[in-house]
Amino acid sequence: MLLNYNPPMTPYLSIIYQDDDLLIVNKPSELLTVPGKDPKHADSLINRVNRVFPNAKIVHRLDMATSGILCLAMNKAAHRHLSMQFQERETSKRYIARIYGQLKTKTGSVDLPLICDWPNRPKQMVDHENGKPSLTHFEVLEYEANATRVALTPITGRSHQLRVHMLSLEHPILGDRLYAHPQALSAAPRLQLHAQMLQIKHPVSEQVLTFEVEPEF
Repeated sequence: MLLNYNPPMTPYLSIIYQDDDLLIVNKPSELLTVPGKDPKHADSLINRVNRVFPNAKIVHRLDMATSGILCLAMNKAAHRHLSMQFQERETSKRYIARIYGQLKTKTGSVDLPLICDWPNRPKQMVDHENGKPSLTHFEVLEYEANATRVALTPITGRSHQLRVHMLSLEHPILGDRLYAHPQALSAAPRLQLHAQMLQIKHPVSEQVLTFEVEPEF
């Protein structure tokens, strides 16, 4: 439930790459990927894109609070091809996050099944009996005074996967309104999670393309 939806207006639309089949954009934090049901939540990345490219379609999504690289298809054939790549896990993604405290393990993996925490939706939770498999690799990039900057590589694409997996390590992502405790929440003005790298095959040429955008935090 969104109470105060105030998506950023600058930059209104940040295009990283564009051709006849593919569009890569940098989504700002606090902008919905697709519109919500309430008319007040109509402003979204896809609506902004469609003003310029009416045929563009979303291939995958980022949480509203997460910033970073999003891939869109410019026609139906490209949409089929790209959607299959995401479905078959043929893409590579890397996220940068700042998490609470000092993560002692420099590299590792979190392999925990996730399911919707229905009474508290949209929150997700670990459920070993009914959850869907989810796997994230992590690597420490830098230690700060009360935080750790990490690179996160999701192998699966479950909702809120990175946020719940970091919480399971007792190092919630800073600024996370859903999962962070008060100290981690107040440590940053926004969710410190950014989709920094995406590698896909071009839907026509099948050339491997790698896009990178560094986080603002």
